[in-house]
Amino acid sequence: MTLQTVTVRLPDVLYQQIEQRARRMRRSVEDELVAVVAAALPTLDDLPADIADEMAQLAFLTDDELWQAARTTLTPPESERMQALLLKRQREGLTEQEQQEAERLLHRYDRTMLVRAQAAVLLKDRGYDVSNLHHPTSAS
Repeated sequence: MTLQTVTVRLPDVLYQQIEQRARRMRRSVEDELVAVVAAALPTLDDLPADIADEMAQLAFLTDDELWQAARTTLTPPESERMQALLLKRQREGLTEQEQQEAERLLHRYDRTMLVRAQAAVLLKDRGYDVSNLHHPTSAS
């Protein structure tokens, strides 16, 4: 792998955040910057544009915001409606309107699960133990 040298001027506050993360991760500031840039630019080519954009933005969240994202779920009414539509589709089929609603809810569910997974990966990369992430009952 070929390496390129880049000089980056960072505000003191941002540099201090990177320096603290580097210490916590037992890495050099340079290695931490590479990790941050790599996390901010994940391969998202196969995802719908709205999900890819949201996933890319996760790298810029604070730790607390990532924890919130990692615990987000569909609301109970959304989850219940999605289950009802999936069961109805298996039993008797859906109307065009119901099919569109099911697709919208499944898209939201997929987005939520991808965001949760990426947030957990980023938290783990930041040195947190994510093994006890619980499954809350409603969206955060």
